[in-house]
Amino acid sequence: MAEAKRIVDALVRARRGGLAALGGVALVVGLGALALRRGGAGGEAARPFAAADLDEDEATLMLRTMVAATAADGVIDARERERLQGALAEAGIGMPERQWLERELADPASIDEIADRVTTPETAARIYAAARLAIDPDTMQERTFLTMLAEALDLDREAIGRIEADVMDKSGSP
Repeated sequence: MAEAKRIVDALVRARRGGLAALGGVALVVGLGALALRRGGAGGEAARPFAAADLDEDEATLMLRTMVAATAADGVIDARERERLQGALAEAGIGMPERQWLERELADPASIDEIADRVTTPETAARIYAAARLAIDPDTMQERTFLTMLAEALDLDREAIGRIEADVMDKSGSP
């Protein structure tokens, strides 16, 4: 899908408001990079990665992950749908992309489908960060989704903890 980066960017901006002023994709990429950069095996720094380096395939996977996280509790409520429609309108997303997104909402990707497309720890951290930014895990289903996603992506507890702390630090909410 050619507009995946723009949709991810718009969705993160809609969820995080001014916190994503530099760009939603940049926020996701930054959280993923920080998760791996601080510590990890031998304290090695992750390879530098800019939002511009994100290809459309990974952006589409991020978007599918965000949709799956949003649908994890089995309900896309009116507030979530309104925020989604607003983000799409703000980004100027056309009808084909909206239809794709509606199909994805009706049949979200499974955790296994998501994890099967992830081949590096850096991608895993970015995908988890996208899921975490998509939701405030206030239901058991959402918390379970994030736990199962982290396990499927083979993320270590430290990386998950850094993403969680950074999300809470940047938003002031869980």
